[in-house]
Amino acid sequence: MDSMIIAAARALAGGDALGALDRVALRDDAPALALRGIAMAQLGDLDRAKALLKSAARAFGPREAVARARCIVAEAEIALVSRDLVWPVKALAAAGATLEAHGDRLNAAHAETLAIRRLLLIGRLDEAAALLAKRDAAALPPPLRATHELAAAGIALRRLRVGVAREAFSRAIEAARQAGIPALIREVEDAAAVLRQPAARLIARGEARPLLPDAVEALFATRALVVDACRHVVRCGETAIPLATRPILFSLLRTLAEAFPGDASREALLLRTFRARHADESHRARLRVEMGRLRAEIAPFADIAATPTGFRLTPRENRDVAVLAPPRDEPHADVLALFADGEAWSSSALAIALGTSARTVQRALEELAAAGKVEPVGRGRAQRWLTPTPGAFSTLLLLPGPLPGS
Repeated sequence: MDSMIIAAARALAGGDALGALDRVALRDDAPALALRGIAMAQLGDLDRAKALLKSAARAFGPREAVARARCIVAEAEIALVSRDLVWPVKALAAAGATLEAHGDRLNAAHAETLAIRRLLLIGRLDEAAALLAKRDAAALPPPLRATHELAAAGIALRRLRVGVAREAFSRAIEAARQAGIPALIREVEDAAAVLRQPAARLIARGEARPLLPDAVEALFATRALVVDACRHVVRCGETAIPLATRPILFSLLRTLAEAFPGDASREALLLRTFRARHADESHRARLRVEMGRLRAEIAPFADIAATPTGFRLTPRENRDVAVLAPPRDEPHADVLALFADGEAWSSSALAIALGTSARTVQRALEELAAAGKVEPVGRGRAQRWLTPTPGAFSTLLLLPGPLPGS
């Protein structure tokens, strides 16, 4: 490898993309194409970067397996940044295995980190944690250690282990500063800011107030009966009853919980759950049926008693009742939560991350676009969506992946 290639690689490692391009911009050999692709990716021209890396991978000969594997890892990183979640993950795993077999453990570790970040995006936390545990962060150089700890913090946050996440963020910030790469330092500090932003609203006894992530974790550790409107479950300690597929039952339960310790009137229950402004006997009969179903679902935690005006929620063992609501109640909050990272998403990637159909996501995007909350960029297969004004609150409770007790 000649001196210009080595100098360009060192410039890229330090985050100096323009310095790297100065050395290889006019060259078309395989190593130069690969370095130009990585430089263009650092500058934000992802389409050009992908084309250059594909050309580099083809230009490397059959005996240059390590160089081709590195190109595949770089392509995977670009796919992750551009939220191309259908990029072939088997190719990344094969490239990582090739790098490990040839002694390039640093790039193999980078490939693993990319796989972990993808699993994190789609909410597969157990797989991400198992893969993360295979690598000792202390043995990694500062840039890789920072991304490793950032992934660890992301997993801890999704599981609402705020103390663990805070320690991981501290280690990530320290490693990023040791690396001296401004873009990496900014990424880690922006990610750590989620700990200082409200994660939810607590509604209890007629009052509502914002909660930081550590306050949410503390709430889950109490004896209180928590009606979690972020994940649509009712939980008590480590035990949870999911109601995400029973929206009518959850709406009834939330209305009862917000009225606690009083009762919720039949009129309020019918209006909020069935949108019935003028209730007739058929509405009241349906309310009785659904209330019976809800009573059976939450029997381990509470009872529901009829009153002269409506229904009252009665927790067992004299527990308190709290409703944990998103920072803002708005339609399609789970879709908006994924835009909090500032990246542009395709509708297909959103569908993969949320575990729903592409058509459902497309309808949600159309409604959000009509409300001015997201906007499209590009056309056809290249179309991406982003939010023009990222929200100033944490969305970690709305992201894919199970919370404690789920």
